[in-house]
Amino acid sequence: MTETAYEHPLMKAYWKQLNSGFPQVREVFEDCMVEALAVLSREGLSAYLDAAGFIGRLGRGVEPILVFLEEWPSVAQALGEEALPPVMEAIKAMQKSPNGKAIAPFLQTLAPVARRQHSLEQLRHYLDIALDLMQRTTGSIHGHHTTFPSPGLPEFFQQAPFLFAQLSMEGVRNWVEYGIRNYSRHPERQIEYFALKSADSRAVLQRERHGVLFADVERKLDLYLRGLWQDSETLVPYSTAFDELRKPIPYYDKLGMRVPDVFDSRNEVKGIDRYRAVLAHMVGHRRWTSQVIADNYSPLQRMGVEFFEDCRIETLLIREYPGLKKIFLALHPHPGEDDCDQETMSCLRHRLTMLSRALLDENHGYKNPAILEFVDRFHTLLARGESSTREIADLALAFSARTRRQSDQYANVYFDNTVIDYRDDNRHMWQFIEDSDDEDYFDDPDKKQKKEAEVQTLPPRHYPEWDYNSQTYRPDWVSLYEALHPKGNAADIDRLLQKHAALAKRLKRMLDLLKPQDKVRIRYQEEGSELDLDVAIRSLIDFMGGATPDPRINMSHRTSGRNIAVSLLLDLSESLNEKVAGSEQTVLELSQEAVSLLAWSIERLGDPFAIGGFHSNTRHDVRYMHIKGYREHWNDEVKARLAAMQAGWSTRMGAAMRHAAHYLEGQRADKKLLLILTDGEPADVDVQDGKLLIEDARRAVKELDQKGIFTFCINLDPKADEYVSDIFGHRYAVVDNIQRLPEKLPQLFMALTK
Repeated sequence: MTETAYEHPLMKAYWKQLNSGFPQVREVFEDCMVEALAVLSREGLSAYLDAAGFIGRLGRGVEPILVFLEEWPSVAQALGEEALPPVMEAIKAMQKSPNGKAIAPFLQTLAPVARRQHSLEQLRHYLDIALDLMQRTTGSIHGHHTTFPSPGLPEFFQQAPFLFAQLSMEGVRNWVEYGIRNYSRHPERQIEYFALKSADSRAVLQRERHGVLFADVERKLDLYLRGLWQDSETLVPYSTAFDELRKPIPYYDKLGMRVPDVFDSRNEVKGIDRYRAVLAHMVGHRRWTSQVIADNYSPLQRMGVEFFEDCRIETLLIREYPGLKKIFLALHPHPGEDDCDQETMSCLRHRLTMLSRALLDENHGYKNPAILEFVDRFHTLLARGESSTREIADLALAFSARTRRQSDQYANVYFDNTVIDYRDDNRHMWQFIEDSDDEDYFDDPDKKQKKEAEVQTLPPRHYPEWDYNSQTYRPDWVSLYEALHPKGNAADIDRLLQKHAALAKRLKRMLDLLKPQDKVRIRYQEEGSELDLDVAIRSLIDFMGGATPDPRINMSHRTSGRNIAVSLLLDLSESLNEKVAGSEQTVLELSQEAVSLLAWSIERLGDPFAIGGFHSNTRHDVRYMHIKGYREHWNDEVKARLAAMQAGWSTRMGAAMRHAAHYLEGQRADKKLLLILTDGEPADVDVQDGKLLIEDARRAVKELDQKGIFTFCINLDPKADEYVSDIFGHRYAVVDNIQRLPEKLPQLFMALTK
């Protein structure tokens, strides 16, 4: 494709802005832009192209720019376009150091990592961890200016999606810190550690695993909000690993509800229930709390108002769902009445925590007269209804005035057993008339003007690929582009069918036997739609003769039908252009004949049936062509696409199988069959290890089995027995005489579905 090959004027402008000379980029550029146009704003699109152009000029080959073009729209969708500057800063830092080779694995795993993090803040923490690893493990050879790259950095990027599926941000930081501290001077062992191949690495990983990760329960929490509280606010996680002076606590703002990225079980309360307590508390504030002018209160008075308002909210929540009380009390501290020395320390937090406990727990056990008095006043106020934030603030001011002590101003504050960590920080309660350090300003994401995509086509889909060496998935490793197959001359297919007219007659007789019958009788039923006369007479004779009659004198009917959906996946790699031994026809032409007869046969049976073809040119460019859809009939449109079939490139089978299964899984059928017609083993030009794609295809078959999809391979390679059983087990057939394929393929299908 040349620079002037793009017909759309905007696409020409985008290609010019990218300013890339890689032919591999030209092949996929328009397809990548489809997803970018749908996701990015105009400003974000321009920044995307500028960043891609910069990456393409780093001198690192085509891989980094291809990965960035494919992955960035997914990252922007997960974290926002504001994530681009820190990502580019990290890329520039790696480029300036000897670690430029780590840029490609960094970009490759950025999208799956971003989907686990959910927030720009978390991404910045991830980048800080990676850059710290790079700086501390990049070394110099003593006495020379030559430096060597970090051995563990590329391995860390490759394992990052797996790490964040197992650990919180703090856990990942601790795991990385252990590797740096112990293996910074041992390159080989450092590689093993960060590749998760050493026993030490796996042991530290296991040690850092704890609690319930937000990413694992996000959907449950979203359903909890919608189902119980009729709230649909966005949930955004934060990490507690990087705040040394003040640990963050839950809060909500214009961008959503902020919660920790991990919660451990505590006091027999599971981690997910701690999340539910946090969300319930914030929902209560959103329902019943109104803002108060903060300028009229001192900081100590605001603290008292917040404690009282939190208890009002939780009392109202418990009224609606009484089971919350057990969770709140299990998580609420219960400080002793004499724990704080009022002569030497500020006991305000201790006093308010005791009051909070007493307001929620009738068995609190405290004797303090002021606490007992205000517990009564609080419940009297709530007995009249929901009360209000204004009334509660007045009650809090009265408590502060009654219990105020000179020592409350001391800098030495008593904190032990006073932290109620399921409550938010109440920033939403306060309205500041004058600017102060307590205010928070956030950009409104709704102000971003997204524009509609100018090009109407399907965006690329990203699929994982199984790495048998590490026994892990490479997330978002393959980019698959799908399109409707171009049309040819439908009359060519009609001529092929006429050529096999005699075979079609034989197939028709076989198909008539497989066709579903309208009605089938089910006899010997106690209840049914009509009387079974033969059985009824025999029962009457038994009754008249004194024997016990058979009560099953009715019969019913059921419709006997096939309930099967079929997807035929065609390997359209370059090898199909080879001529069959002893024939002037190519393998592709014989495949056209066989598929035509098969499609004609299945149309007569009435089964939902789809045909797709695939080939690949590296993992960045897997092409999937739709030839026939499930709802389409065997007509001239489909025949025209089949007639235009062409072969080229390689065979990345695993990704194509996963994509075909994506559509087959959505069909309503008792049996789902995926037929793969191929003439060789999985292979691609960017894969040196011949076993890698075979193992990935084998893994894809297992994935489809778990989804209830039966796979079967028809292989045209005489040497297929050497590898096809590794992929499909016993579910394959090798057609040694390819000239008999038009006859064999329909017969195999009927044998599999009868």
